[in-house]
Amino acid sequence: MAERKVAVVTGGARGIGRACAHALAERGFDIALVDLLRPEMERTAGEIRAIGRAAMVIEADVADHARAREVAATVEAEWGRADALVNNAGRSNPKGILDCTEEEFDRTIAVNLKSCFNYIQAFVPLMRRGGGGRIVSMSSLNAHTGGVTSAVSKFAYASAKAGILGMTRALAKELGPEIAVNAICPGIIETELGNSLTRARGAELAKKIALGRVGKPQDVARMVAFLCAEEPNFITGQYFIIDGFQWEI
Repeated sequence: MAERKVAVVTGGARGIGRACAHALAERGFDIALVDLLRPEMERTAGEIRAIGRAAMVIEADVADHARAREVAATVEAEWGRADALVNNAGRSNPKGILDCTEEEFDRTIAVNLKSCFNYIQAFVPLMRRGGGGRIVSMSSLNAHTGGVTSAVSKFAYASAKAGILGMTRALAKELGPEIAVNAICPGIIETELGNSLTRARGAELAKKIALGRVGKPQDVARMVAFLCAEEPNFITGQYFIIDGFQWEI
């Protein structure tokens, strides 16, 4: 009997996280979903079970450091291992520097950046006990561009997502060779987070993307699954821009 493979996906209830959960399940992983959206998580878990993989639903605020350790303990108690961690949970912040409150800035950093620290720190010991693993964190094209005036998220979000790139490079050095650490930088993707932008400007945006369309969650999920599942894999400390090659956006 083949040994179980386990992937943990934060923000796994819907959007890119849901697509990542599906892609990893199709690669033979059992999936632990972490999110605050229980009904959506239950739906995604049902979809995972329907294709023959096990699914676990864990309700948690990813900004909570202590809760991340509880999540890791739950996964270890139930399944005994964690082979892949996808730090996908995030939130937008459309406010500019003069309008954003300290609390709003702190929350944006906590959900988008600190959550990666929380879950990597919590799961690295379990990965090491299992012989190693793969970590993929969701950054953004905004980490490079700073966003644009029409973007659904501005400076606070861009700051958090840029921080993920620095964390990824540093931890790739610190955690190798047992654990590979990479990041993804999606462009405009049709998700619940970005729908206000894609609904209003979808046709216009598509004209400014080399591949002629905005992205879908599955476009991102395929790269995540490759980084988590492909063997052998000589990739760590890298980021991958999944944007169809955007220009003038």
